[in-house]
Amino acid sequence: MKVLFISSGNTKTKISPIIKNQGKSLQKAGLNVDYFTIKGKSVRGYLKNIKILRHFIKNNKFDIYHAHYSLSGFTASLAGVKPLIVSLMGSDVKEYWWSRLLIWLLKPLFWSACIVKTEDMANSLKVKNLQVIPNGVNLKHFVPIVHNYACEKLGWIPEKKHLLFPAKPNRPEKNFQLLINSLKLIKKRENIELHFFKDIPHNQTNLFYNASDLVVLTSLWEGSPNVIKEAMACNCPIVSTDVGDVRWILGNTEGCYITSYQPKDVAKAIQKALHFGKRTNGRERIKQLKLNSESVAQKIIEVYNKVLDH
Repeated sequence: MKVLFISSGNTKTKISPIIKNQGKSLQKAGLNVDYFTIKGKSVRGYLKNIKILRHFIKNNKFDIYHAHYSLSGFTASLAGVKPLIVSLMGSDVKEYWWSRLLIWLLKPLFWSACIVKTEDMANSLKVKNLQVIPNGVNLKHFVPIVHNYACEKLGWIPEKKHLLFPAKPNRPEKNFQLLINSLKLIKKRENIELHFFKDIPHNQTNLFYNASDLVVLTSLWEGSPNVIKEAMACNCPIVSTDVGDVRWILGNTEGCYITSYQPKDVAKAIQKALHFGKRTNGRERIKQLKLNSESVAQKIIEVYNKVLDH
């Protein structure tokens, strides 16, 4: 089966690591996956790529076209690609009203199938026939390693308590200020060192999780945050607000806590997690939920086959 992934190509890595990982997992399952990246931001940029994509598919035939994010689905729809599957990733459902409007208009007219990451996203859209398939995590890349070794590789002091905020602090929806306000309420916080993801190569993120004593996610909204699954795969303690499918992913995993948006509650959860003082069994939880890349790839292939059978 030949599949064309259609997605933004505007990041430093050109293709999002999440999308790239999904493509690789499908390739391992025996599919032929190629990529069309959309260059140019804003609606104007996506409009410019309609003609380019139309020319590309005229000269390159595929069995399935799979767009990621609603704007990529918009470009693919107007370029006339069929059969078209669109994966909605979170922001296109949770953040922008105009994106939801776009989905309501395009889905019945152009999309053969639509994948969302969580039941929460499906409920927000209130659209029929959505496939709920979270992103998978690469358990061969995200693996537990010795804490002190990871600290040494990153130049972190092992005796410190290392907190990881797994996002860029300047993204409003990630709610970094809540973490800052919460840390101010913790006594003896001088032993706590705060880190965050900013221009970190994807191949180094495994070191960050393993060197961290705790991952803290304070987001206002999420789809199915891969950072939580990656941290779980590395057996890292976690404190998170109740967003997306985090509560379901964490389950009853010891050393992982759901918190409110009150700084005092976040501070208490951080102290509990640090007092826990050891690694979790989060990796086993990920395996139990079948959120590894290979299992998720099979679910996506099932969607492809259903579309092709119609």
